[in-house]
Amino acid sequence: AIGISRYLPMLVYHRGRPDDALYVGNVMESYEHELGRFWTPAVKTTAWGALDATREAVAHLKKLGNSVRRIAVETAFMPVDSHAAIKAGLPDLDIVDALFVLERLRAKKTPAELAYLRSASELVVASMKTVFSVAKPGDTKFDLTRRLELEEINRGLHFDYCLTTAGTSLNRAPSAQKLAKGDIISLDSGGNYHGYIGDLCRMGIVGTPDAELTDLLAAIDSVQMAARKPIRPGGTGDEIYAEAEAAWHASPAKAAIRDFTAHGMGLVSHEAPRLSDHAPMKYPGYDKARPLEEGMVISIETTMNHPKRSSIKIEDTVAVTATGWEAF
Repeated sequence: AIGISRYLPMLVYHRGRPDDALYVGNVMESYEHELGRFWTPAVKTTAWGALDATREAVAHLKKLGNSVRRIAVETAFMPVDSHAAIKAGLPDLDIVDALFVLERLRAKKTPAELAYLRSASELVVASMKTVFSVAKPGDTKFDLTRRLELEEINRGLHFDYCLTTAGTSLNRAPSAQKLAKGDIISLDSGGNYHGYIGDLCRMGIVGTPDAELTDLLAAIDSVQMAARKPIRPGGTGDEIYAEAEAAWHASPAKAAIRDFTAHGMGLVSHEAPRLSDHAPMKYPGYDKARPLEEGMVISIETTMNHPKRSSIKIEDTVAVTATGWEAF
């Protein structure tokens, strides 16, 4: 937020004519422009608020003339005043939602994007391992969250969030709850690396896990691994959920396993592919029967809320490769 508006960067891309592309940024981005950070032939770092950026974009579109008949925007990410300014400035052009088109583009990653996601995932897990290694009785959930934030920042990540459980409480919000000896800990965190999101969950304990806890975590892991079986070019979301459900029902801990979710990962948390329409996250499942493609990235997460032990969860990030999958 800036004053009475907000920062709203805009990219104008004329289909098939990249030489017409424009980037509109904030005034403070003039320094980035001097360093050659933007690829577009035209760059305007003149905006303070959303309407400033919109007016620059509208002026650029007018210069493109009659070759432009339709404007596609991601409506869920555009403020109402900006949408109205486009409509008023270009009344003869249709405005349509670009969500589906841009989701398809984001779904299939390049090798460079996959490298960013691999690094993001590895750095999040490395940060968690450090937090687990120093956690001790008397620490609070606030302490764990702050420590994880610092570990992720020190590794070059932008910290997004941390959901934490400790002991037998199933509440995942950071709080003043103190750790005690024997407490089970769950860390579920998102860290952003060059715009790409690492989102994983790992378990720890203040002490040593007993045989029951080892078995419960193995039950969760069996669902996680079963869900990977269909991940390959040509596999589908329906197959992923079917394998996970079969492993879930075969587990001796099936009564305690609460949630299974598989979703796309990348620039946007929970982006395409959309693998189900009946998962805890309510999305249109338009990829549940659509073949997976090489370069897609999927987050797989299974959660057990055990009535006596704790919330036990694993979340992994898996990329579709030419021959199957690779776990980051």
